[in-house]
Amino acid sequence: MELGYLSGLTTLHLGYNHLKRELYLPKLVAWPNLISLDLSNNKFDGIITDEHFAGLISLKEINLASSNLKVVVGAHGFPPFRLQNARFASCTMGTPFPPWLELQNEITELDLSSNALIDKIPDWFWQTFSLATDIDISNNQLSGTLPADLSGINITTLDISRNSFAGPLPSIEAPQLKIVLMFSNQIGGTIPESFCTLKELLDLDLSSNALEGEIPHCFEFKDITFLQLSNNSLSGHFPAFLRKCTYLGFLDLGWNKLFGSLPEWIGEVNKLQFLRLSHNIFSGNIPIEITNLNNLQYLDLSGNDISGSIPPHLSNLTGLYAAYGFGYEAGFTTTVNQFEDVLSIITKGQELIYGDGLAYYTGIDLSGNSLAGEIPLDITSLDALINLNLSSNNLSGKIPNKIGAMQSLESLDLSKNKFFGEIPVSLSNLTSLSYLNLSYNNLSGSIPTGRQLDTLNADNPSIMYIGNRGLCGPPLRKSCSGNDTSVHVDHKSNSQELYPVSFYLGLMLGFVVGLWVLFCALLLKKTWRISYFWLVDKLYDKIHLSAALSWTSLTKRILNPYSHMDSS
Repeated sequence: MELGYLSGLTTLHLGYNHLKRELYLPKLVAWPNLISLDLSNNKFDGIITDEHFAGLISLKEINLASSNLKVVVGAHGFPPFRLQNARFASCTMGTPFPPWLELQNEITELDLSSNALIDKIPDWFWQTFSLATDIDISNNQLSGTLPADLSGINITTLDISRNSFAGPLPSIEAPQLKIVLMFSNQIGGTIPESFCTLKELLDLDLSSNALEGEIPHCFEFKDITFLQLSNNSLSGHFPAFLRKCTYLGFLDLGWNKLFGSLPEWIGEVNKLQFLRLSHNIFSGNIPIEITNLNNLQYLDLSGNDISGSIPPHLSNLTGLYAAYGFGYEAGFTTTVNQFEDVLSIITKGQELIYGDGLAYYTGIDLSGNSLAGEIPLDITSLDALINLNLSSNNLSGKIPNKIGAMQSLESLDLSKNKFFGEIPVSLSNLTSLSYLNLSYNNLSGSIPTGRQLDTLNADNPSIMYIGNRGLCGPPLRKSCSGNDTSVHVDHKSNSQELYPVSFYLGLMLGFVVGLWVLFCALLLKKTWRISYFWLVDKLYDKIHLSAALSWTSLTKRILNPYSHMDSS
């Protein structure tokens, strides 16, 4: 593709055309009046150098985002234009940080995200772009520290996420600031109280850093919709200022050191759709008011020390009904797009990464706590629930019989509890189920078969049921029929062990009973007593006579041992 000399051209927009050919741009003074150039979202094969820029003396806007172009401007190549809008996202700009940008101090929108930049952020950067309203330098390998003070800037969006920035957070007093994304860096220290002045803030993401200390109590983020502070070392109680955040839709405080009980007023933040408080030190009960969050689509309280029972009235969580629909409300969908495959969720027995698809993900994870009691029966009404994890608790009772009504369920983990009784047959109705773990409970009876259940864990299907001695049937080797060899052998050995004991016990019992019957008969019947003693006397005389004759014969043999030989 070759673009020639067009002196009167002011605007050239070729974006979103999937152009693949090599791009030949005219050099030097080809387009002296060009103001706006857009080559974004194509698949060009080429390099733009300072020679290409030399003739664009009137250029104000350039958009090369996702164009597959490489921008190489020499250390002494300073283009003549003064840009106001510069978008180079996903271009290759390499090392060092482009020095020619230092003179572009009229830029209001700068996007250098995903440019493979490997360098320390230059000292002039923040001063050069002090007038910018939107700055995005995310997803590079930029290092260095942030300036101590960013007050007075006119910025509305700041994204420095997924880099290697270190040091403390800057003091910020920017009344127009709406979006601050600093996640996945090495920023330490505490959150400055100056953040409290950001009353227009809608989206704050400081996750995956090294922040510590308490979250400031002076926050007045009344309009904030997205707050993510996870994967730090923050401490203290659940932030009280959140009670005023009536527009908050996404809250992630997971993987910190927060403690204490969850407040009852959490049910008042009724715009919440995503709530993750996992892997902290929260204790106490789950407040029943949490079921007032009727927009909730994801709840994760795993890895804490929460006790008590699972709150009843889970059917109030209408955000987990299929008829409710999916996707976040207006004003929140834009912030969800920032994930871009960086938010991890434990499901299906593994850690999976979610991006903007999180808007359609539903789940309840209460695993790794000290919960007791039964599963509320109305949980089966949540037919849009994709992931249910109640493992590693002290839950008991039976698995709800109507669990098969949860038609969207893809992952079910009830392992390491005290559930008993049979596995509901309705479980085989879960046609979307791809992960099941019922191991280490007290379940018994025949394992349901058919449909989706027969396809789970094809390599080792019995692993889903181990630790339940009372279960039988496929995929376990223990048969439920009476012809089971192992069961028959056990019964045989047990009967052999019990036979001698039962025989002698019966013999002794029979002897005692017979003796008592004879004694009672002799005591009550006079004729029986006379006959008995007569019989005894007669038997005595016969025995006495036989004994006397035997004694006489024996005496003769002793005195004359050869008498019998003489007679012969």
